[in-house]
Amino acid sequence: MSTPLLVTKLYFPPSRPALVARPRLLQRLNGGLKGPITLIAAPAGYGKTTLMGEWRATSGNKMPTAWLSLDSNDNNLFTFLTYLTAALDSLQEGLCTNTRYLLQSEQPLPTALLLTTLINDLDRYFQALQSQKYSPK
Repeated sequence: MSTPLLVTKLYFPPSRPALVARPRLLQRLNGGLKGPITLIAAPAGYGKTTLMGEWRATSGNKMPTAWLSLDSNDNNLFTFLTYLTAALDSLQEGLCTNTRYLLQSEQPLPTALLLTTLINDLDRYFQALQSQKYSPK
């Protein structure tokens, strides 16, 4: 069963001019590129979206980056994974084809199967990046 997506949740925030520069936080984000994933967590209103817009407008625009805005309506594994795979597919068309195929099943599938398939989809993507000798700067 196909679920319509609100595509505006997948739009990366634009950078905003005339904001207070946060070089220390940008430096920490760039330092996080050495790891497999970076999570930014803070309460609402602390500038996470603004920071990501600034980062992407500077050094982050060279990195494969997906964006997903979440709200309380996404507090369901099926909905979350549907949006997450759509965001990840923005990195490379068809990146999460196997996972998205399973999410369209008429019958609920075991969480372990969905997550294993998603991890395998992501592993193929990261293996392809490594084979291209991709290295963050």
